[in-house]
Amino acid sequence: MNGTKKGSITAIILTGNEELHIARCIKNVQQVCQEVYVVDSFSQDNTCAIAKECGAIVLQHEYANQAQQFQWALDNCPIDTEWILRLDADEYLTDGLIQEIDAKLANLPAGINGVNMKRHVRFLGKTLRFGSLKPVCLLRLWRTGTAYMEQRWMDEQMVLKEGDSAVFDNWFVDDNLNGLTAWTQKHNSYSNREIVVELDKKYHLFSARETPKLTGRNNRRGFYYKLPRFFRALAYFTLRYIIFLGFLDGLPGLVWLTLQSYWYRFLVDSKMYEMEKQLGKNPSREAVIEYVRRFYNIDIPA
Repeated sequence: MNGTKKGSITAIILTGNEELHIARCIKNVQQVCQEVYVVDSFSQDNTCAIAKECGAIVLQHEYANQAQQFQWALDNCPIDTEWILRLDADEYLTDGLIQEIDAKLANLPAGINGVNMKRHVRFLGKTLRFGSLKPVCLLRLWRTGTAYMEQRWMDEQMVLKEGDSAVFDNWFVDDNLNGLTAWTQKHNSYSNREIVVELDKKYHLFSARETPKLTGRNNRRGFYYKLPRFFRALAYFTLRYIIFLGFLDGLPGLVWLTLQSYWYRFLVDSKMYEMEKQLGKNPSREAVIEYVRRFYNIDIPA
């Protein structure tokens, strides 16, 4: 990367039918990025046309999951800037974060290879401030070649291979404009993947070769899944809404936490219960694989 401009950035944005968000996202990151790649999973709407009109370079690749798609982008986008920025199509940088990147990035010490950024959710027109168990701070900016995408079906994150990371003071915003119908449909799909991750821990659904590649090992919810089924969803909602002051976000906060902390978690438990009713408490690995294929449309090699 000799001759690369110090502090230069390329953004990578994954898309799939994101015509409602993609122009906002591209124009936002162009304030700090020299180049923008959109890696699209063969959208059926105008996502690609809009992205090209906005000046992005568009590549297309068949989608398996978010982690695999982003790693494909890292491996195949010819990036020649010093830094890479990851942003989802429905996210954008705040003005404060844009100014902070401009002011600090080029002056970071050589040993700092990543920048962690705080994420806030904007929901029903309100930026939510309360109800989180801890601030969400994610590695979204890193020196080219120093990080890889963790291969999980859920909660995938970038991981530094070397060096340390800094934390910037300002934040980016997750602001999805598709509405509650799309939100619930998307989280219904998420619930299937989360169940598969939990089933893999018990039934070893993926082979030893494929488990690290497809699912990873996420123990962050280990305590949660030791709690009684169905009760844990209510307990999680109560913790976030009452103890962590989610009620201070008003009606948007109530709707968000009811759906995200209670409804989604209750749905996962309900689907687990449904499978148990159909297959029994100790089904074979083969029976679980077939169930997941039939009802969740997730193919797992037998």
